[in-house]
Amino acid sequence: MTRRLTALLAIAALTGVSACQQAEPEQPVAPVEAQPVPAPPVPGVGYACESGATVEARYADSATAQLTYKGQTYDLRSAQAASGARYVGSGVEWWTVTRDGQETATLSRLSPNDQVGVAVLERCARPAATPSPLSAAQPDQAVTPAPGGVLPAAAPCKGPQLKLAAEDGDAGAGNRVRNFSLQNIGSQACSLTGYPGMTLLDGQGRPLTAIRADQSPGSYFRQGQAPTPVTLAPQAKAWFELAWSVIPNEAMGEKTCPSAATLRATAPGDTAVIPLAFAFQPCGGKIRVSPIRAEENPQAAT
Repeated sequence: MTRRLTALLAIAALTGVSACQQAEPEQPVAPVEAQPVPAPPVPGVGYACESGATVEARYADSATAQLTYKGQTYDLRSAQAASGARYVGSGVEWWTVTRDGQETATLSRLSPNDQVGVAVLERCARPAATPSPLSAAQPDQAVTPAPGGVLPAAAPCKGPQLKLAAEDGDAGAGNRVRNFSLQNIGSQACSLTGYPGMTLLDGQGRPLTAIRADQSPGSYFRQGQAPTPVTLAPQAKAWFELAWSVIPNEAMGEKTCPSAATLRATAPGDTAVIPLAFAFQPCGGKIRVSPIRAEENPQAAT
């Protein structure tokens, strides 16, 4: 009898242990948090400027832009514009306009109220993208431009492709105006947008630092017109004007005007010099340079 009681107690104990084990709830497994996938970097769009500097723009979306200029970064927001795309912020204005398959841009310093650009810092154009071997092998495949820009129809003209020549001129009331041509002497079409760079040298080849070249919107005969892209086929020409005074500025204490013997021009966005022997005497410490245009005689279009 004692052995039977002991066995029954042992069985009851084992049954109780098993029941306790089954009653314990299972511990929940903590979910594994999904790690965010970092967004790919926004590609930069490079703009070559008339001064030789480069502005790199990144367009993350349609409402913002980020510029890198002379080692400094500017965060901008979209703003209302009559045409093109305009961004403001960080004390600057960035305004891009696309015409005839090429994008030009102006970087300006903003007014104190951050509303309008008051001083132009750079005039730039987006250089052509170099076609890849894949696109060359598959001409039917469309090439997609980076955000914020388009592929220009022709690569920007460089100094070695161009020949500078003096053309016709005009004079009156102490002012002088002279047309100059830039001829594409290369074998490929190229484009020009903006103002040529211009410095003057004296008879000894020294820079005339007392004479500055001011960019004058439009031309002597057609004022206030913004630069537009000009595509030059091989041997084709584009034109611009130089205007200056021949009357000494006595208010500045000028009695005689400096003598220039050589022009040193550069294509917009390029640094290669295009020289031309040209003797003249500009007064008043400046000359005025017009934008590059397509037509030979601007008076014919007025």
